[in-house]
Amino acid sequence: MIEVDNLSKTFKVYHHRKGFFGSFVNLLSRKHRIVQAVDRVSFTVARGEIVGYLGPNGAGKSTTIKMLTGILVPSSGSVTVNGYIPHRQRKENAKHIGVVFGQRSHLWFDLPVQESFELLQHIYRIPQTQYRQNVEMFDELLNLGDFFQTPVRQLSLGQRMRADIAAALLHNPDVLFLDEPTIGLDVVAKARIRQFIQRINAERQVTVVLTTHDLDDIERLCRRVILIDNARLRFDGELTTLRRMLSTERLLSVDYAEAYPDVSVPNAHVVYQEGARVQYRFSPKEISAADLIGVILKKFRIVDVSIQEPDIEDLIKTVYEDNLTLEHKLEEPVSTDA
Repeated sequence: MIEVDNLSKTFKVYHHRKGFFGSFVNLLSRKHRIVQAVDRVSFTVARGEIVGYLGPNGAGKSTTIKMLTGILVPSSGSVTVNGYIPHRQRKENAKHIGVVFGQRSHLWFDLPVQESFELLQHIYRIPQTQYRQNVEMFDELLNLGDFFQTPVRQLSLGQRMRADIAAALLHNPDVLFLDEPTIGLDVVAKARIRQFIQRINAERQVTVVLTTHDLDDIERLCRRVILIDNARLRFDGELTTLRRMLSTERLLSVDYAEAYPDVSVPNAHVVYQEGARVQYRFSPKEISAADLIGVILKKFRIVDVSIQEPDIEDLIKTVYEDNLTLEHKLEEPVSTDA
C-alpha cells in the first residue's frame, strides 16, 4: 500500500541578522543553510497494517507524512501510496487517503458537524447510500448524534476529534494518516477512538499510519513500529522485537507458599520482599525467564508468578537519548521466554 525508497527532504533556512542594516544585507546576500529534515528513509507498509511512526519533535516524522500525503515534494528518493505518486497525482491520491491532524480540524468551525459532513460528501462525490451508511456506522461507534447539530467551534476537544476522524473516513479511503489523534483527550475519549480505529481496520482493511507521543496508543493499536530520529530511520520492526533488543533487565514477581527467610537465587537480584511476595530483577542475556522460574521451583513452593516487561516509553527513550541505530542489533542472540 505504501512504498518509500531513499526518501529525503531538505529545506533552505535563511540567516536573519538583527537590525535594519543586517536585514538589508541579508536580503541582498540571501545567505542560507541546508537543513536535512528526512535523510534516505525507506520502508513499506502492507494493506491493512497499523504502523506506529514515532520520533521526538523535529525528528522528521511530520515531514515524512506531508510527503506521503502530497503536501510536500521530496528532494530525492521516491514514494507511492496505493500506486499513486502523491505530489504528482494529488487529486487521485487525495481520493484514496484520509488525514487527521490532532492540532487542526478540517471541518468548518462555524458550521454544525452535519453540514460539514454534507460539504465533504459533495467534495468527494460520495454516493448518498454510502454516505448514509457511513454516518450511521460512525454514529453507532462514536456517538456523533450527541453533537451532530452543534457548530464545530463549540465542540469539546474529544468531540471534535471524533468528528474529524469520522470525516476523514466518509469517502472510504484505503489509507488513514493519523497525527496525534488522542492528544489532550481524557481516558474515556481515548479508549473510544482506539476501539473505532481497531474496528475500521479489521472490517475495512484500512491501512493506518499513526504518529503519536501517547505510547498507550502504540501499545494498544500497533504490532509494528518505525522509529525516526535526527531525520534518519533508527528501527523498523515489531514492537516485541524492539522490547527484546533493548530490554536489558526485567522484573519477576513471585508469590511464595510461605515467607522464606532466604529467597536468593543465582543470576537474579531481590529488589523487593514483603512477607511471601518477592520481586527479582534479572537480565535476559544472563538467564531466561523460563530458566529462572525453573531454578526457583527447585528451591521453593510458589503460588503465582508474573513477568513485568520494560515500559515501551523507557525503551523508545533509550533509542532517542543514546541515538542508537538498531539494525545491527538484529543479529545479536536474544533469550526468548517460554
